[in-house]
Amino acid sequence: MAKVKTDQEREHRIIMEIVVDAYDEIERALSWYYYLSDNLHFPFSATCISRRAVSPLQVNDEVEVLGMPSEEECEHEIFVNIRWGKNGLAVPLVQLMPFEVNDETMQAVEDWHYWVNKGYRF
Repeated sequence: MAKVKTDQEREHRIIMEIVVDAYDEIERALSWYYYLSDNLHFPFSATCISRRAVSPLQVNDEVEVLGMPSEEECEHEIFVNIRWGKNGLAVPLVQLMPFEVNDETMQAVEDWHYWVNKGYRF
């Protein structure tokens, strides 16, 4: 994993706004889940930026992100629902980069990417 430069503004937002009252893994997972569900504006288009064994997406695939799965699906990692076949599919948010979205959506996704890429965990 590449070393990610510390972003003090993002660190402050994560600590003081997202996980401020979260004291264990489940509370941190739920804090992230609700932050993202409140700040991501669906649907939006995204590009796959990394390969993951749990996902069929390939780098540079473009997908339409439709929403978030249930809280239970996001207890260990944040997933989003994409249009895929008849029933859709949940894929890790960290493998997607949105494009042509509003600032709030982009900031929320970038906050999540930062958290994961810094090696932080629930």
